[in-house]
Amino acid sequence: MPIHIVGGGPRELLPDLRAYDGKEVQWVGVDHGAETLLEHGLQMVRAFGDFDSLSSEALVRLREMLPELDIWPAEKDKTDMEIALDWAVEQTAGPIRLFGATGGRLDHLFGNVELLVKYAGRPIELIDRQNVITVHRPGAHTVLKDERHRYVSYIPVSETVTGLTLAGFKYPLTNSHISRGSTLCISNELIQSSGTFSFSEGILMMIRSSDFSGCL
Repeated sequence: MPIHIVGGGPRELLPDLRAYDGKEVQWVGVDHGAETLLEHGLQMVRAFGDFDSLSSEALVRLREMLPELDIWPAEKDKTDMEIALDWAVEQTAGPIRLFGATGGRLDHLFGNVELLVKYAGRPIELIDRQNVITVHRPGAHTVLKDERHRYVSYIPVSETVTGLTLAGFKYPLTNSHISRGSTLCISNELIQSSGTFSFSEGILMMIRSSDFSGCL
């Protein structure tokens, strides 16, 4: 049961949300992201936020769709996105995708990336028009080639990532140790239909990117 959460980030950075829809998908709106879902004609199962930024028309439509809104005060100890993600993690062990979570205010961007770190190892993706971000715990992981996101970068989140091995990439690595602040693994590319990355200790971020803003 995939859960797709849409935040209130700049709409020009959103991919085509309809391309991620399906009968099993559950859509969740976060504050102004709920209005975005209404405009795309996507049925929500939940919506979280204070909804101060919604138009009066959108709020009426939202109440018709979801009579019991999860309305939170503006002043609280968690962002609306964290509240929505915490809820989603309790609902499913399957994929969770975050949209409308990049661009605009940098504090929101970094906060949303930290949410991926909070749930490192869970199948959670942060997606915009050019990037897909995931965070991984030690082990062996497979990466499929995707022409929409040609470039693959790895960034250590922990102080050190130990034993990093990249196979099937233009720039392979074998049992390397990289520290936070290193740019060694920025902008790599797969040279086969799939590749693998593995490491023994630490937490590692993977960013798959495209030069083209028009990609899904």
